[in-house]
Amino acid sequence: MKIISQKQIRKLNISPAQCVEWVKESFSLKETAQLPAKISLHPQGNDFFNTMPCLLPAPYNYFGVKVVHRIKGATPALGSDLLLYNSQTGELLAMLDADWITTMRTGAVATLAMQTFRKSNARTYGFLGLGNTGRATMLCLLDSEPQMMHEVILMRYKDQAEQFIERFKEYSNVTFTIYDDVNELVAKSDVIVSCITEASGLLCEDNNLYKEGCLVVPVHTRGFQNCDLFFDKVYADDTAHVCGFKYFSQFKQFGEIQDVIANKINGRESDKERILSYNIGLGLHDIVYASKIYDVLKEDSNEIEIERETEKFWI
Repeated sequence: MKIISQKQIRKLNISPAQCVEWVKESFSLKETAQLPAKISLHPQGNDFFNTMPCLLPAPYNYFGVKVVHRIKGATPALGSDLLLYNSQTGELLAMLDADWITTMRTGAVATLAMQTFRKSNARTYGFLGLGNTGRATMLCLLDSEPQMMHEVILMRYKDQAEQFIERFKEYSNVTFTIYDDVNELVAKSDVIVSCITEASGLLCEDNNLYKEGCLVVPVHTRGFQNCDLFFDKVYADDTAHVCGFKYFSQFKQFGEIQDVIANKINGRESDKERILSYNIGLGLHDIVYASKIYDVLKEDSNEIEIERETEKFWI
C-alpha cells in the first residue's frame, strides 16, 4: 500500500483549471458509477464524520472511500483521509491525505455551477466565507476563465478580506471591493457564493434584495433557506443530498447539475430566472481525483507492506 501525503500532492502543481476539468469528467461518470449517499455521524454537537464511498466504472477500475471529519477545537477543524482500491482485485492501493483533494474539488464544483447557471451578462460575484474553500473557488474561477474580468465583492470578516485580496494580487482578471453589510452584498451581486461553515439563521431575510437573474451557490448549504421557496429553479449534485431539506417538496423546479451538463434537462432558460445550486459534495469527485493522483505518484510514494493470508485459513 502506498502512502501519499498532501505535500506530495501539492508538489504536482495541479492547476485549478485542471481541477474544473476533472469535476466535469467526474459528473460524466455519475450514471455508471456506484455512488451511495454519504453516511453522516455526529459524535457531539455539530461535529461530524462523513463516510463517502464510490465505485468507478470500467475502465477506471477503482473503488475508494473517503472519511471527512469536522471537530470543533481541532487544528485544522476539518480533515479527511481516503483509501483507494483496485476494484478488480480488491487490493488496497493507497491511503491518501485528502485535505487538498476535498478543498480543490469543492472549489471546482462551485466554479462549474457558476459557469453552468449564471446569467449571460453576470459580472459581479459576492463571496461570503473567505477561508480555504473560498480561496479554492476563486482560484478555479479565475484560472479557468483567464480572459474574463471578474468584479468580486468580499464580505468583511476579521482581516480575512484583506488577506484574500493579498492572495490574489497577481491576478489581472479580478477586482475586489470589501463590504460590511451582507444585505448590500446580496443586492449588488449577480452571483452569490457562500463558503461559510456555520449560520444560525438566514443570511439575508429580505427576498427583494436578490437581483432578478441572480445565482446563489451555498457551498455549505447554510443561510439561504428562504431562497428555497421563491427561486425559480434549484439544482443539486445529487438528489439524495437535498431530498431531506425542509422545503424540498416546495422547490418550484428541481434537477441535478450533471443532467444539465449532459443536455438531458434544461438549465438556465432566461436571464431573469433566480437559480439556487446546492453542491453538497460527492465521493465520486474525490475518487476520480485520487485515482489520477495515484497514477502519477504511485512509483514515487512510500510503500507499507501489508501481510495478507494467501491461502484459505480456518479459525
